[in-house]
Amino acid sequence: MGWKPRRRSGHHALGALAAAGIVLAATACSTPQAGDDSGDGGSEGPFTIGVSNGFIGSEWREQMISVLEDSFADYESEGVVDELVIESADVDVNGQIQQIRNLIRSDVDAIIVNPNSPTALDQVFAEAADQGIKIVAIDQAVESEHVTNVVIDQAEWASISAEWLAGEVGEGGRIVAVNGIDGHPANEARWSGAQEVFDEAGVEVAANDYAEWDQSKGQTVTRDLLASNPDVDGVFVQDGMALGAMQALQSEDLVSEVAITGEARVGYMKEWNKLRESDEDFSSIGVPNPPSVSVSALHVVLRQLQGEELKDGELENGNTLHLPIPETVTDENFDERFAEVEDKPDAYAVDHHITAEEADGYFE
Repeated sequence: MGWKPRRRSGHHALGALAAAGIVLAATACSTPQAGDDSGDGGSEGPFTIGVSNGFIGSEWREQMISVLEDSFADYESEGVVDELVIESADVDVNGQIQQIRNLIRSDVDAIIVNPNSPTALDQVFAEAADQGIKIVAIDQAVESEHVTNVVIDQAEWASISAEWLAGEVGEGGRIVAVNGIDGHPANEARWSGAQEVFDEAGVEVAANDYAEWDQSKGQTVTRDLLASNPDVDGVFVQDGMALGAMQALQSEDLVSEVAITGEARVGYMKEWNKLRESDEDFSSIGVPNPPSVSVSALHVVLRQLQGEELKDGELENGNTLHLPIPETVTDENFDERFAEVEDKPDAYAVDHHITAEEADGYFE
């Protein structure tokens, strides 16, 4: 690799960071407490945490980073961490490989990565692991043995909405699907889970297209799918695009005729609320996909850095820690859930993360 094994020091070589890199540095030194050695293989903090995010085309990713920064600040005040080094840009797999190599050169102790591929980053993950860096993948799982996935089960997440939609359209119903990014690991897991539900329920998928988790594109893609398939009974749409898909239905005066899976985001929930007030027959569903998975991952990786070991049986497939999917927003609990977030910005996603105490429960 060309560089020496890592060691903790009071400073880090940040000059090699790409232009998109961001550094949040501690303003004063403090004696680490929670970061002290705590078990076999544990290191002494404070720790430097790196973040690799290869897609910035959604408000969800912005929230993911924002809540991570807030949680990092809490740990920083306790002397557990000292720097958060963020590599965030719209990049392909090669660009994300470069992001991770930048973080390695920055002497980080751990990397939290939202990966662009389940397998194409394996080599750079191995490079990081060779330097003693802990790696946690969020939002979508990767296959590398060097990585701990801290994720919700994306297939299960999609199946919840798919089961609701299958119940709405019934056996023999026809739907169109608006998915995220073709080939993206989360998208592929989600669509696999949804397709299984539709196949078992006898629901026909008339057409499937991609809108890249973008509301505007979601509206355009939905409108085009409806124009090409005028007799469908429902729309399956992933989060980040459901408001746009709803607007397409509204523009064609199809809200009362075509069922649609929704999203647990404030903008969609506001529209849902208006329709509930004007049409008591309107029904929808919103399954939260929590951006604060980044915070859950921070809790986990800090415990790994301190030498703690996950309990036997916690990992699925050898490297995946599945987090609970937050409570689904339904017609029955809508008023309560909407009241909790109605003052948030429209792009805000209903959120949840495990607490530090809950993270402790995963470890021996």
